[in-house]
Amino acid sequence: MVDVLAASQHAKADTALRTLAGISVAHWVSHFHLFVLPMLFPFLKAQLGVGYIELGFALTVFGVVSGLTQAPIGYLADHIGARKVLLIGLTVGGLALIMLGLHLSYASLIVCAALLGLANSVYHPCDYAILSTHMDEARMGRAFSIHTFAGFLGGAVAPAIMAALVALFDGPGALIVAGAVGPVAALALLAVGIPDASSADRRQDGAAAPKQSVVTPAIIVLMVFFMLLGLSNAGIGNFGVVALMSGYAVSFSAANVALTAFLGAGAIGVLAGGYLADRTARHGRVAAACFAVDAVILTVIATTTLPAIVLTAAMGLAGFLGGVIAPSRDMLVRNAAPPGAAGRAFGIVSTGFNFSGILSPLLFGWIMDQNLPHWVFGASAGFMVLTVLLALWTDRKPERRSDGPVKGLMHS
Repeated sequence: MVDVLAASQHAKADTALRTLAGISVAHWVSHFHLFVLPMLFPFLKAQLGVGYIELGFALTVFGVVSGLTQAPIGYLADHIGARKVLLIGLTVGGLALIMLGLHLSYASLIVCAALLGLANSVYHPCDYAILSTHMDEARMGRAFSIHTFAGFLGGAVAPAIMAALVALFDGPGALIVAGAVGPVAALALLAVGIPDASSADRRQDGAAAPKQSVVTPAIIVLMVFFMLLGLSNAGIGNFGVVALMSGYAVSFSAANVALTAFLGAGAIGVLAGGYLADRTARHGRVAAACFAVDAVILTVIATTTLPAIVLTAAMGLAGFLGGVIAPSRDMLVRNAAPPGAAGRAFGIVSTGFNFSGILSPLLFGWIMDQNLPHWVFGASAGFMVLTVLLALWTDRKPERRSDGPVKGLMHS
């Protein structure tokens, strides 16, 4: 009997590990594909004979399509199964890039951007639905953190990979190879046999659970919360270097080192945050505390001129704390989602990131056009203060999931 139980637990642990690895690979691909087109802008500009405004419009199309389809895809994932939708998304995103590589034109670029936006909308709803259903409850925060870290890593290595692909295969060849990563990843996920997560309106005992609305005040607040997170981070990520150079007399190399510290420490913070998220039920307070300190750090950067070394250290600390809250952020959404509705909940709240992706270039670009570089950091600090207030609001009443804690490493 003991041997049977041990074998069962070992099988569950093995399946959970394969599930986490597979979903993390999918998230890596999603962030890698996010950077493929921007990394090829110089090539696309020369080959298509267009300007950066036209190329930027392609990214706008991507953001709008992804934003509009995120919530519907969440509903679809809960209805027909998150695994199926995830595999389709990986394939569609890859085929979009392959199509552009085979038929290079501006019209193809816009179609490719729209299809990439549609593909991008599947990852958060599907990934989190599968992880939320099948990972060990006691390690859920760490599972979320590894998943998020994989996405960070995909974006971090994209520039080097695309540069190597262009050198080896030229621009169209680079698009085709980068696109092929999507279908290959889909086949890999099929091979490892990741489990599904669908409309668990059915409980483990097989009885029908009562229907609950996903669009609750908590979910709406979390969508705004995600939008503010995106706005605070996008300003620094996209305009931090030019703001430091123009407003702080910081050299190009020093500004890039500071931004690298911010982004790199953020990735490390995500992993640390996973352990923290598993050791507390007060995820809102964790997020509020980290962003309160972040807001103070950015206010100091906005109002003073720091030596390069101190500036880099401050940016690194701010990035680390921003990464720490990511798993707690995801746990807030999971706890607010009705049973069987993780895909829909994450689809709705992730729309906030898409809104920030549309708004942030306009806002921070306007700030720089007004020659107010200090306000890149000041505005980011302001958004962080608002996230603190919203995080505390979500933590007023700890949510108790009606489906109860997950026993073992997976649902049976």
